[in-house]
Amino acid sequence: MTSGKNGMSYADAGVDIDAGNELVNRIKPAAKRTDRAGVMSGLGGFGALFDLKAAGYQDPILVGATDGVGTKLRIAIDTGHVDGVGIDLVAMCVNDLVCQGAEPLFFLDYFATGKLETEQAARIIEGIAEGCLRSGCALIGGETAEMPGMYPKGDFDLAGFAVGAMERGTALPEGVSEGDVLLGLGSDGVHSNGYSLVRQIVKYSGLGWEADSPFGKGKLGEVLLTPTRLYVKQVLTAIRAGGVHALAHITGGGLTENLPRVLPEGLGADINLDAWELPGVFQWLAKTGGVEEREMLKTFNCGIGMIVVVSADRADALEELLKGEGETVSRLGTVTAGEGVRYTGSLL
Repeated sequence: MTSGKNGMSYADAGVDIDAGNELVNRIKPAAKRTDRAGVMSGLGGFGALFDLKAAGYQDPILVGATDGVGTKLRIAIDTGHVDGVGIDLVAMCVNDLVCQGAEPLFFLDYFATGKLETEQAARIIEGIAEGCLRSGCALIGGETAEMPGMYPKGDFDLAGFAVGAMERGTALPEGVSEGDVLLGLGSDGVHSNGYSLVRQIVKYSGLGWEADSPFGKGKLGEVLLTPTRLYVKQVLTAIRAGGVHALAHITGGGLTENLPRVLPEGLGADINLDAWELPGVFQWLAKTGGVEEREMLKTFNCGIGMIVVVSADRADALEELLKGEGETVSRLGTVTAGEGVRYTGSLL
């Protein structure tokens, strides 16, 4: 044992506790904006409290969902446009959660980086708060991990966790039957799936992130970073109106893989690909990458971010309701006998 001191500190090892504290203070106002009934404590504690009774629930069932943003983060890091990926993170969790029929209540995030850059981190977490605000859930906590040696300079990773609730006996899917109508809600671009292929196609095209976008106004990287659409409030309104039997969030696996997840055994779906127009970003990806229609349908959302399965006698009313909530709605087809998704018409 030696009695000498080497004078080293945590900061010398690459971890700046003061910067972390500064970040917490910076993001407190953003988190405060997301307060809702049921929140019992703010940021800074070892845990966060939520009162289900104060949120209005009598016999609640809790629902949890967790996700990340995937390799879309690579574009955000490379371009410096990090403001929207927090919205993506929330959307990927709460859009899944609402498919169970649950109302999102609160959200926690995990932000990890090699060296904490307070301004960058604040912009990301302020985006998370914005996503929470838009979906009616509270940002009640999270973790910022500064891990030198784990991430290259400027890199970071994001993960999130949402908790929601519903009254017992109201879970979805429920009551899906042959003849139900499929209402497709329009997406806001690629959302947060398929970006490994997107990045490969962009590389093949020879375009840089700062090139003018071939399919939308603005720079290519910026347009591809359009945040995932949040469907929560609109879809909850439809559920409460009656007639919604199931919801499918169209993420990795596209329409082909996600819709069957909410259909009972023995039932499938017929979808008319002529029912909506393929957005320009997907037309460009398919043409530039030579991606076949079948591959597009099981990789990307192809312009449909959420499918609402509704009873035939409620289809007209729910279509109008969702349009009134700001959604672009397309009648895609119907639930049919026989498993799997069968396509008619042409996507490309």
